[in-house]
Amino acid sequence: MSLADEIDRLAAQRDAGRLTEAEFEAAKARLLAPPPAVAGPGREYSSINDLRRSVADRWIGGVCGGLAKTTGIDSWIIRLLFVLCLLFAGFGLLPYVLLWIFVPPER
Repeated sequence: MSLADEIDRLAAQRDAGRLTEAEFEAAKARLLAPPPAVAGPGREYSSINDLRRSVADRWIGGVCGGLAKTTGIDSWIIRLLFVLCLLFAGFGLLPYVLLWIFVPPER
């Protein structure tokens, strides 16, 4: 189904009273929005580019708070994973320190 057909279908639903004007405009905006960026050769993941150390949700360097905001996972879960990795052969310390050094803070 083409974009014009989709908009016509939405307009018909609005005219029939199944959609309010606000719902029609929101659905039309979703249809007309550009497609999300797809990662591939020569392209970066946008979430990686958005990674920043958190200023508000921080205990030490804000790394876990920034990872939580970027991934959508609760920060306590990421903190727990870093602590568990730290307890098992100290593996969690190196990634945390590297992220603390190389990831810029939020503005």
